[in-house]
Amino acid sequence: MEKFITLTSTAIPLAIENIDTDQIIPARFLKATDRKGFGNNLFKDWRYNKDETINTDFALNNSDYSGSILVAGDNFGCGSSREHAAWALVDYGFKVIVSSFFADIFKGNALNNGLLPVQASKEFLSILIRTIENNPETQLVVNLETQTISIHNSEISEGFEIDFYKKTCLINGYDDIDFLLSKKETIEAFEAQKQY
Repeated sequence: MEKFITLTSTAIPLAIENIDTDQIIPARFLKATDRKGFGNNLFKDWRYNKDETINTDFALNNSDYSGSILVAGDNFGCGSSREHAAWALVDYGFKVIVSSFFADIFKGNALNNGLLPVQASKEFLSILIRTIENNPETQLVVNLETQTISIHNSEISEGFEIDFYKKTCLINGYDDIDFLLSKKETIEAFEAQKQY
């Protein structure tokens, strides 16, 4: 995985609550087992009208907005346990999702795929969405080392929680196997001391 330490980026506001995994990646696109290509169908039923024309009212289709941070409403990633939702968001280009609540399984799937879920307070989330909607060029700074998210060049900031193990993996670009391999010498030294 790619290392994640600090990200400064513009963001896309998606002020919709209870976005479930079927809205993120509809079930009809789950036939593939390769992680690539899922970004093409991210929010497919919202990005496109029934006649396959682009829905210009949807935030991801608004040319004013861009960036690798998605700022979404409360309860993001609810619904089924499909890991494909995280795959689609990563493949589309998102590195951070901000919400005031994440479904536990989605949160785990996101972290396992190098996608950082930042859980903010409802008040702070509301400030972020309003600020981005008023000025699409607003940049957010996500600092994983200090566990903070802030509006660039402002004093508006908030801390967030993350599991220490997952933080270590993201900062080093490790998946679970990479993490174990990074401890190989320690494991071998421990095994050498054991008496059978």
